[in-house]
Amino acid sequence: MHRFFAPSLDAGDETTTLSRDEGEHLTRVLRLGVGDTVAVFDGRGREYLARVTGAAGREVRVQLLSRIEPAPEPAVPITLVQAVLKGDKMDEIVRDAVMLGAAAIQPIVTKRTEVTVAALVRGARVERWRRVALASVKQSRRAVVPDVRMPLTLETYLEEPPAALRLMLVEPGAPGESVASEPLSALRADQVPADAAVLVGPEGGWASEECGAARARGVRLVTLGHRTLRADAVPIAAIAVLQFLWGDL
Repeated sequence: MHRFFAPSLDAGDETTTLSRDEGEHLTRVLRLGVGDTVAVFDGRGREYLARVTGAAGREVRVQLLSRIEPAPEPAVPITLVQAVLKGDKMDEIVRDAVMLGAAAIQPIVTKRTEVTVAALVRGARVERWRRVALASVKQSRRAVVPDVRMPLTLETYLEEPPAALRLMLVEPGAPGESVASEPLSALRADQVPADAAVLVGPEGGWASEECGAARARGVRLVTLGHRTLRADAVPIAAIAVLQFLWGDL
């Protein structure tokens, strides 16, 4: 069933109007019209079966029929704190992290990131990532749209109020790295946290001083084993492992 985002949806409404973009997608791309049955969700966890009652171009109105139980959200909300990668790799990371259930995406700029915060803002990259996130929500049957936040430097992020658990994924035995780390599997012996943040570095990895600064702020340095993974593979593997450890898979 085709799903549409209706952020203005209220639980007491009998009908709701889709945004112009969603309306255009319904009528012009999917060729749906009056009488067709769809699903609408508000991005905050509620979803409804609905019937199209009005469709004129980009102006679409639907009647809510019954509540739908969406895919459950993970028990432990995970924020992916991802160093911005080259090219379109961030699009894929946002898509897959949202599909796995990430609660939020926090892009960051590090010493080895080849872009600045200002350039990301000028290039409207956040708006693009938010569109990617919404498309992934629709595909994965989530009814919650994760927050794709404005980019920060690593230093600024470390000043933010911390999650109950913050993990920095580091490369095991990387040359020049003097900081000790522990395997991600060590978390099996710990209590399940209320929430977590996972920090993943850029293609060149973290600078040693960044690892030291993170550890000084209470961030635990962890590895995904003895192999060196691609930067765009690390966040997805880490989220999947954590969800398995915490009972979400």
